[in-house]
Amino acid sequence: MSAKNRTVSGALGGFLGFVGMSAVAGVLVAAAVTPALALSGMTATNTINMFESLPDYLAIDQLAQKSNIYATNADGSPLLLASFYDQNRVEVEWDAISPFVKDAVIAGEDPRFYEHGGIDLEGTVKGVVSTVATGTARGGSSITQQYVKNVQVQKCEALADEKKRMSCYDTATETTPDRKLKEMRLAIGVEKQYAKDDILRQYLNITGFGGTVYGIESAANYYYNTTAAGLSLAQAASLVAIVNNPVKFQLDNPDSETNGVANGYAANKERRDYILGEMLKYQKITQEDHDAALATVIEPTITEPSTGCATAGGSAYFCSLVVNTLQNDPSFGEDEGTRMANFRRGGYEIYTTLDLDLQNAAETTMKKHVPKQYGDWDVGGVITSVEVGTGRVLAMTQNKDYSQDPAVTENNNDYTGINYNTNSNEGGSLGFQPGSTYKVFTLAEWLTQGHTLNERVDSRRKSDWGVFKNSCEGNQSYVFNPKNDANEPGTNYSALQSTIGSINTGFIGMAKKLDLCGIADMANAFGVGRADLEPLVKGPSAVLGTNEVAPLSMAIAFAGIANNGLSCSPIVIDRIVGGDGVDMTPPQTKCTQAVTPEVDAGMTYAMQKVMTEGTGRASNSAVSPRVPMIGKTGTTDGNKDTWMSGASTKVATVVGVVSVTGDINQRLVDDWEGGTAATARHRMWPEVMSVANAKYGGDAFAEASNKVLQAVQIPVPDLRGKSMSEAASTLTSAGFDVVDGGVTDSEMPAGTVARTDPAGGSSASRGSTVTVYSSNGALKIVPDVVGKTEAEATSTLAGFGIVKQEQDVTDPKQVGTVLSMTPTAGSGAAAGSSVTIVVGKLAAGAKPDAKPDAKPDANGGGNG
Repeated sequence: MSAKNRTVSGALGGFLGFVGMSAVAGVLVAAAVTPALALSGMTATNTINMFESLPDYLAIDQLAQKSNIYATNADGSPLLLASFYDQNRVEVEWDAISPFVKDAVIAGEDPRFYEHGGIDLEGTVKGVVSTVATGTARGGSSITQQYVKNVQVQKCEALADEKKRMSCYDTATETTPDRKLKEMRLAIGVEKQYAKDDILRQYLNITGFGGTVYGIESAANYYYNTTAAGLSLAQAASLVAIVNNPVKFQLDNPDSETNGVANGYAANKERRDYILGEMLKYQKITQEDHDAALATVIEPTITEPSTGCATAGGSAYFCSLVVNTLQNDPSFGEDEGTRMANFRRGGYEIYTTLDLDLQNAAETTMKKHVPKQYGDWDVGGVITSVEVGTGRVLAMTQNKDYSQDPAVTENNNDYTGINYNTNSNEGGSLGFQPGSTYKVFTLAEWLTQGHTLNERVDSRRKSDWGVFKNSCEGNQSYVFNPKNDANEPGTNYSALQSTIGSINTGFIGMAKKLDLCGIADMANAFGVGRADLEPLVKGPSAVLGTNEVAPLSMAIAFAGIANNGLSCSPIVIDRIVGGDGVDMTPPQTKCTQAVTPEVDAGMTYAMQKVMTEGTGRASNSAVSPRVPMIGKTGTTDGNKDTWMSGASTKVATVVGVVSVTGDINQRLVDDWEGGTAATARHRMWPEVMSVANAKYGGDAFAEASNKVLQAVQIPVPDLRGKSMSEAASTLTSAGFDVVDGGVTDSEMPAGTVARTDPAGGSSASRGSTVTVYSSNGALKIVPDVVGKTEAEATSTLAGFGIVKQEQDVTDPKQVGTVLSMTPTAGSGAAAGSSVTIVVGKLAAGAKPDAKPDAKPDANGGGNG
């Protein structure tokens, strides 16, 4: 308000305010310099009572500091991955601050700092006069008062709720005499509580230096790429200059017209030179030092601090999981906002589980074998490794560069901020279909329900599989027609064969004997759910891996299988040290016994054979050094996604090449390093596991018992010629499941049993499936002509085409006689089909007239 427009009441109020403030100033002199005199020598006026009733205790909370995330090198030294902060501050001790800084801030801000008791009377009186004249509080604040104001602002900054934070900030910074009085009272309290050097050190650690730069150490790092202890006189003065008005004097806007490189940072220089003059005035520096510093050109070396996961390079997605863990874990705050505020302000030192040897191997093989994109195909590559028995995530990478900037990611598929390895609530995607790697959960449920590896099921390909049990959602009929990847022709595969060969119809046949809800529950028990956090879909097609899941959850599952069925949830933090230097409790793994050790031994028995005899051989053969390993491959429809998942007893690794968007047949992409896109998994997985085996080793898996390997074997009865109903009744009574295999060509009477699979006379596990085929009567029984003459055989085989072959014999009795026949007697053959007979022919040199009943004479000759 100008003097011209002031009212009488306004002027009177200003005068009374001046009188009141003057009285308070008198009290302050006594309170600041001689507190005892203030209380005993002066009368208990209203002014004194009012001032003395104000609180004088300032609770000083921990300053906001940046938090750091580390990996650990092989020698035990930490490697910084990334830093996070709302305020870029590193708190330092007294001896870590240059004397030039201390002298500059005292000379420029509060020359009588070491003389007053918190309030500089001369500066305060000037401030009172200015306040009365202008109607606003201004100027005159001591370093201690500035410190009090900064502490109060910091308390506001710590509030997670934006509305409360802004209200608090307005109160802490309002330009009113009332706030000034409270600030003075608290400054006096601080001076009583702390030594002068402590106050000055805390002031230099808390004060702002422009933007997100707080504290003298971070300012030295940011503006001059040095430490607070290493600042020169000119640098110290230029940084202290910023404190007076950070927006006006900060040095990181070189294009500024008023304070930029073109004019030598004129605004900052003017304030810097003033401070240098004050330092000379108060004999803090010599004239020579002053003149040299004055002549020094201001040349900031802006050094951006490491901030955010993008600075972690190939480990950025692991870093992202660490941040999301801190954000989601209730132990770090009551809600997400509070947790992130605590993380970004709390000065945490976070030491992670990342194994840099495995991580480097994963990053290297990923860059070698999977491009960031391939034409119109937005390809994704993932690798995740987990320590068996602890849940510690040892490696995590993908084929994209990390960025959270939408301007970068929107039109460039080289970049993404989405972690393809994790669930959606952990910064991840909506997941990917794991294909046949998911079959391990059906195998686990199969053995858990008492079935065995050698038990056979109906594995015929068909479109109508009938009704499946689903105790969660009700039994349902499903019509679908899965095929086997290699078009295996078998009809009764065992669970072991289905696992080794990854036979789709074999696993659907197994699921037909199980509860689909139980299979889903088994996946959950091993730590696998949908990446979008919805319940697992429980249809029979899900048995083949159609639920979209996160690769990390599959790595956890395979680690659990390698750990005697004990599945442990993932953890990414080994240790956290708080900003106060005290260790905090990091999130702990939670372990669940998903299956019994006996069942697990059956699983690992089958999954080891996958690696040595089945679909995992390509990966297994390329690993060195060799240790016992389990595994399972997976390929989704159309070869859209391909997987290799496996483990030793120490480390589990999942590798995948997936379609982020778009469809492509990976088997047709044949110009990648070393082969097709579909086989890239078998080049990457061995490279990671070779490093894992060399570092962690591996033990033998538990031996599987006969209970899970082979159930009681019972003979399959010979039912040929029996009625179909009689055959079904006989097999059911014997403990077999019966499947009608349909009609087949047979010599048996039409409508009767032609054959079974397994065949009659063989043995099979109780509960196995026996497929029964009915005869169409189209074949004739081939009669037995062995031992008959050729003429007799020809007559007997009337209706068949005869193919004659001869065989030399020495026994004249076999000459002209049928020695063997094909097909064999009693088998069926179509009318008119060929029957081959082998007829004896006298060998050269044999005697056709030999009489076998003649007795030799004494000289060895015949009877003649």
